[in-house]
Parts: sequence; C-alpha cells; structure tokens
Amino acid sequence: MHNNRVIEYIFFFVFFAFVSYLVWQIFAPFISALALSAIIVTICYPLFEKISFRMPRKNRTLGALVTTFVVLGIVIIPFAFITSSLVSETLSVYRMAESGSQGEIEVLASNLEQKIQLVIPDFKLDVTSFLQQSAIWLSTHLGAIFAGTASTIFLFFISLIGSFYFFRDGKEFTRWLILVSPLPDKDDEKIFKRLAQSIRSVATGTILIALLQGVLTAVGLSIFGFDRAILWGAVAFFGALIPSVGTSIVWVPAILYSVFQGDFLVAIGASIWGVLAVGLIDNLLGPYLMSRGNNLHPFIILIAVLGGISLFGPIGLIVGPVIVTLFRVLLEIYGSYFVNSSHIKK
Repeated sequence: MHNNRVIEYIFFFVFFAFVSYLVWQIFAPFISALALSAIIVTICYPLFEKISFRMPRKNRTLGALVTTFVVLGIVIIPFAFITSSLVSETLSVYRMAESGSQGEIEVLASNLEQKIQLVIPDFKLDVTSFLQQSAIWLSTHLGAIFAGTASTIFLFFISLIGSFYFFRDGKEFTRWLILVSPLPDKDDEKIFKRLAQSIRSVATGTILIALLQGVLTAVGLSIFGFDRAILWGAVAFFGALIPSVGTSIVWVPAILYSVFQGDFLVAIGASIWGVLAVGLIDNLLGPYLMSRGNNLHPFIILIAVLGGISLFGPIGLIVGPVIVTLFRVLLEIYGSYFVNSSHIKK
C-alpha cells in the first residue's frame, strides 16, 4: 500500500511538471506583455476602484473597460505623436542619406573637422560616405525595424486585454493564489503588498522622473532656439529610462552643436539648464521616490535595474527591482520561520 502511494506521488509530480512545462511554453511569448499588464493594473488600481464605484451598480466589468480605455488614451496619444514624428524624421534622414545630400550636416562636419585638425592634422571626416553607408544600413534593416515595431504593437494590445481582465478579476485571481499557496495567508498577503509597493515606487521613481526630464528638456531646447524640441524631448524621455545614458543623449550633442556653430552663450546656457533643471531632478528626486516604497538601497536599485534590463529587456526596468524585493521578502519570511524558531529551540 505504501509503495503504491509513492508511485502515485511520483506519477502525479512528473505529470504535473510535464504539463507545467507545456503551459510555460504557451505563455512564454507573452510573458513581457502579461508583466506589463500586471504593472499597469498595480499602478492604476486605485483609479479603477474610483471609476467602478461611479459605474451603474458599481459594475466592475464596465469599470475595467473604462479604465483600460483611459490607460489606452494616456499611452496611445503621445505614443502615436512621437512615433509619427520619429518616422517622419527617420524617412527624411533616409532620403538625405540615399541622395548623398549634405546641407547643414556637411557644414557642421566641416567645422568639427577643422577644430580637430588643430590637434590632429591628418584627421578626416567623410560625411558623404557615412551618409551613404547609413542609407545602405537603413535599406537593409528597415523591414526588420518595422517588423519589430509591429510585434511590439501586438504585445502592447495583448497587455491592454490582459489589463482589462486583471482589473476585473484580479482580486479573485489573487485570492486563488493565496488559497493554493502552502504559505500562511499572512505571508502571502505580505508578499503581494510588498510587490505592489515596489512596482508603484519604481514606476514613480523612473517613469515619472523620466517624463519630467523629457518635458524640461523640450522646454530648455525651445528656450535656446533648437528645432524640433518636442521630438528631442521625447528622445530625452526614453534616454532617461536607460541607466548611465539619461538625457545626455540629447544635451551633449546639442551643446557640441552650439560650440561648433560658434554659439558659445547658447552652449553655456544649455549646459547650465541640462545640469540644474534636468540633472538635479534625477539626482535628488529619483533615489528618494524609488526607495520610498520598497526600502531598497539606491545602489541595489541601480544594480537591479541594470540586471533587469539585461535579462528581460525594457520591462526589466521595473521587473528587476520587483524581483529583488520579492527575494528580500522571502528572506524575511525565511528568517521568521527558521532562524527565529532555531533560536527558540536553543
């Protein structure tokens, strides 16, 4: 009888592992989209509750639908504007590179070449060759770029559908996870609470800061007379999401352009604006906002963000710190169960 029971256990867990593997293979292509859905719902859940409360009979389905459309509106309008601007600029650069036209770029390159030749006499900057090589690269990779964009858009809409169901059924799903978990309910609730705090704090400390930096970059570029300030502000926003890159991806070329054009006052003013108005937001508010909800050291957050991006891609910006927070919570639970109990036994 005992042997039969052991065989039943072995068969069940082998079969369970096999089915789990198949389920993982099914869901793996959509993990990033589902993770984005969970992040959106965690951040916007208070908004969903307020909207649902005002729906007829507090209808959660209607509330989830309205909240999802609100999220869609907040994201899709700026995304469409930025995308159209970027596509327009990319195509103009492509046409310029394909035709071999030089224009302002040739003048700027000539000024840069003359400055460098004062130090390195043999230095040559072949802009025409660079533009032609750029045209070849763009013509070769443009299909892959748009294919990647189409895949990203598809996953984005999958995440919106997931957000709708997570808004509507998220509480029931959480209760089910707590029910099937072998941990005590208080520990499960602690894990979910800390993960939600971590997601909100990281989202506030990265996305909000990046948005503020992008807006201030656009304002600063407008003040100092640069063209396409809104477009470059959008580029600064995405640059600010990348650790160690930041808004310098916009400010450094802008300042160098002013220097080589002889606009030293503009270069000085842009440098001051970039350091004080934009840089201080990241240095002063960033660590405070990111560490406020998850109690992680700023250095740990930095490593978690870098590792998360390396492992999961852009979504790792938030997933990395969340996983580190989960690890810390599990360590705390381990300490409360095993370390404390061992001290009691002694």
